[in-house]
Amino acid sequence: MGSRPELKLDDEGGFIRFFKSLPAVGDDTVRIFDRGDWYTSHGDDANFIANTVYKTTSVVRQLGRNDHTGLPSVTMTVTVFRQFLREALFKLGKRIEIWQSPNGRMNWKCTKQASPGNLQDVEEDLGGQIESAPMIMAVKISAKASEARAVGVCFADASVRELGVSEFLDNDLYSNFEALLIQLGVRECLLPQDKSEKDKDPELAKLRQIIDNCGVAIAERPVGEFGIRDIDQDLARLLKDEKATGLLPQTELKLAMGSAASLIKYLGILQDASNFGQYQLYQHDLAQFMKLDAAALKALNLMPGPRDGAKTMSIYGVLNHCKTPVGSRLLAQWLKQPLMKKEEIEKRQQLVEAFFADTELRQTMQETHLRSVPDLYRLSKRFQRGKANLEDVVRAYQVVIRLPGFIGTFEGVMDEAYRDPLDEAYTTKLRDLSDSLGRLQDMVEQTVDLDALDRHEYIIKPDYDAGLRVIRKKLDQLDRSIREEFRDAASDLGQEADKKIFLETSHKVHGVCMRLTRQEAGCIRNKSKYQECSTQKNGVYFTTKKLQAYRREHDQLSQNYNRTQSGLVHEVVQVAASYCPVLERLAGVLAHLDVIVSLAHCAVNAPEAYVRPTIHPRGEGQTRLIGARHPCLELQDDVQFITNDVALTRDKSSFLIITGPNMGGKSTYIRQVGTIALMAQVGAFVPCAEAELTIFDAILARVGASDSQLKGVSTFMAEMLETANILKSATSESLIIIDELGRGTSTYDGFGLAWAISEHIIKEIQCFALFATHFHELTALADQHPHVANLHVTAHIGGADDDAANDKREVTLLYKVEPGICDQSFGIHVAELVRFPDKVVRMAKRKADELEDFTSKHEDLGLSYSKTDVEEGSAMLKQLLVQWRAQVQDAGLSKEEQVAQLKVLVGDNEKLLANPFFQSVKAL
Repeated sequence: MGSRPELKLDDEGGFIRFFKSLPAVGDDTVRIFDRGDWYTSHGDDANFIANTVYKTTSVVRQLGRNDHTGLPSVTMTVTVFRQFLREALFKLGKRIEIWQSPNGRMNWKCTKQASPGNLQDVEEDLGGQIESAPMIMAVKISAKASEARAVGVCFADASVRELGVSEFLDNDLYSNFEALLIQLGVRECLLPQDKSEKDKDPELAKLRQIIDNCGVAIAERPVGEFGIRDIDQDLARLLKDEKATGLLPQTELKLAMGSAASLIKYLGILQDASNFGQYQLYQHDLAQFMKLDAAALKALNLMPGPRDGAKTMSIYGVLNHCKTPVGSRLLAQWLKQPLMKKEEIEKRQQLVEAFFADTELRQTMQETHLRSVPDLYRLSKRFQRGKANLEDVVRAYQVVIRLPGFIGTFEGVMDEAYRDPLDEAYTTKLRDLSDSLGRLQDMVEQTVDLDALDRHEYIIKPDYDAGLRVIRKKLDQLDRSIREEFRDAASDLGQEADKKIFLETSHKVHGVCMRLTRQEAGCIRNKSKYQECSTQKNGVYFTTKKLQAYRREHDQLSQNYNRTQSGLVHEVVQVAASYCPVLERLAGVLAHLDVIVSLAHCAVNAPEAYVRPTIHPRGEGQTRLIGARHPCLELQDDVQFITNDVALTRDKSSFLIITGPNMGGKSTYIRQVGTIALMAQVGAFVPCAEAELTIFDAILARVGASDSQLKGVSTFMAEMLETANILKSATSESLIIIDELGRGTSTYDGFGLAWAISEHIIKEIQCFALFATHFHELTALADQHPHVANLHVTAHIGGADDDAANDKREVTLLYKVEPGICDQSFGIHVAELVRFPDKVVRMAKRKADELEDFTSKHEDLGLSYSKTDVEEGSAMLKQLLVQWRAQVQDAGLSKEEQVAQLKVLVGDNEKLLANPFFQSVKAL
């Protein structure tokens, strides 16, 4: 952690009084106080930071009295503060307030506010490394109660001047809303507050649950902020074409406009005049992308989880070889927005193939060109917000001068088949953008001193202004004098310049000074001419009186230079800012290129190269995968992946039931089908030897309920909610993945539900589905429905045939999926594999054999009975026994006579004798 700053305040009492007078904020907000080059936090926030960052409360100090009446406080260095900021905003979904006191007196003001979906104020503090676009959304639902609820949303990425709106009908589980949250990668969602504790809206509670399940932070806002009274005039100020605002079709979407009003207020967009006339409004069509539910997102390991260490544990991690931040963000967006149009998918595939086939083109793009592109969206934002400086202008210029290199590389592509698609996607656009930015390049070359960049100085050329020329002349003369003083010192100390003694021109504490290596430092110790400044790892810093005078003069002249050039710098920055729209278009082209190259890199460098899948139009063709693999699992250490084939055909095998032992590969098999389908619709190559796929409109999943219990939802309840969502959302063109179902309740109920749900999917929805299950009885569905196919994962059991040796039979899981039903259970063998105690395993085998013996007797006798038979047989038997007891209770009969009486009663009861369950009891 480095050493923490010491907690020292000039007026402790005054600060404690001020802090205690602040209005209370919710648990989700953390207040931090900026004290220059360190930070503090107080009260409950101090304990929270101590636990989150330092993992101990021993770092908490009491401000004021050192007892329970003091104010718990914690200090942070700039590095620790930044680390906490990332954790709080990206992982913990907290809101942050940063307070500053400009002149050190007690006039603290909240100067920066940030939340997971609004990072504008703290972008600098986060260091620009933002993995995905911070999308924020506001949602409003119709008050009318009906089966189809109207939902209106407005959303934005605060770093881009666009507002998206959408209004749609949804079912009572809000499946469309959930799909939209995932498509957009929303980080924070604004909801109207409930009127009161008593008057809670159950529909808002449902929305809260969905938002929470998707891992999105919730901000509740007063209902009044969702009013649409002022929205037309607000949009008129913000949008580019203010006259047309009233004619925009989007303004008819009243619920979405209410959400827009709330979002505009929350982000404070109208408070920044530089936003006026700069925004665009567009409508998002939910149906243009494949729908994914939150369960599918988890089942397919699409994005990295908070605890995923290795990069290869998520599809995003496997595919992300992007060299630019804008590329990484676009890839995250593409993965959540798989395409639905065959032509668009094939366009992307064609581009991936161009880079896949041409190794030199791919490597030149990655290593030479893309590596040096900064985050152009963030750069553009700095210009728009008036925060840019000369360094930002130079960064934009450095991208512009690299464009001819990109264009030249594309022009060198020899293969005719790829020339046209590459020209259309990149070369033509880059040529146009390079021409548009030519004037920016000329301006920078004429005004900025590019030679000074080697000294890490960002200054205007001295020739550009007479005043600057005079100061530069003096500075150059000073530089020569400083160099001469350095040479004299080196000669005097008998050290070779730039070998053992060095001139430091911009030390952050000492400015201009000299440095000796630590071994040679002794030579200045007894010479009064030299003054030691400090000793550090890389040597001893020292100076002379002459050098100090030069340094002071140099600082003075540099300040004069900066003062003189500040007006010119402002002009240059203003001109550069006018190129923001072009820079943003360039960012879009380069991000697209980066993602395509990354997908090609991944396809080539996989353990076995990926292939380009054939895509069939929606509702047509089959899905056939030969030698399919899971992209994440095949990259794990020490994994020799066993490939499997998959065939989903409408009339033969659209519903696959997979049985077999735990750990045998059922889950991997069904999940890899979903993963490959998603990758194909993103436009990527897929991990197969051969592949053809139909276009799916949704991937819906029901797999393990991992953290539902922590949220107070039982496993079974979570299972049923996910399944209800599937049954309401799926169409005949969806892909459903179910990994176990009905385990959270009794076996009879669980099996009944699994059967009923499967039949509903087979008969009513008629879509493609894969169902991994332990209910072997489900395999009987294949006898009733021709398009249900049974598959099983195989295992080999070794060992001798005799019973003594059979106890030590070894199970080898083969991870191979083959047609047919799994004919035996392997639960006890798996327990042996994980070294259960022998005693437990022996007991389990004995009990299993007893049960098998019990059921096999029934089967040998050819007897079977239903649940109804059991209930009716039991009721009749109970009635008969009550009757028999009444007859023999006080009759003084012997045991033999009592049994004979029972036999007579049974013999006379024809209905009981005909009951299958009673027959089975009698047979035993």
